[in-house]
Amino acid sequence: MKNLYTTDFYGWTQEQINLLRQRKLDYIDIDNLVEEIESLGKQQQQELKNRLGVLIGHLLKWQYQPNRRGKSWKYTIQEQRLQIIDLIEQNPSLKPYQEKAISKAYQLGLLLVGRETPINPKILPQQCPYSFEQIMDISFPDDLESL
Repeated sequence: MKNLYTTDFYGWTQEQINLLRQRKLDYIDIDNLVEEIESLGKQQQQELKNRLGVLIGHLLKWQYQPNRRGKSWKYTIQEQRLQIIDLIEQNPSLKPYQEKAISKAYQLGLLLVGRETPINPKILPQQCPYSFEQIMDISFPDDLESL
């Protein structure tokens, strides 16, 4: 069974599903199954952090480059908010992770600004200036709907 885990991951998952459905718990590859379930949880945290990073990066671009605002930024902000709402609705236990995710995501947002604009991220605040409520507020920033 463990060999199948390393040689054919998909085959291993199907075998584990079948064993679970048949309640053949003595044959389950517990160690690897625990590891994979734990990994799935971490993937949800990673997705929240990544989506917040994109959203925060675009909020920073919106704030610090008002003359370059466009529909693409506006719709990226709106899309990421909707995706984050959906992610948290599907995974409500991510709520306590939000503040930690913002801290990590802000660093990703700064990298996005550095990559996509002439702004040096070192001149921007090094701590996220936005609360989670602001980041997710569809009326923030207040001029977002101007386009």
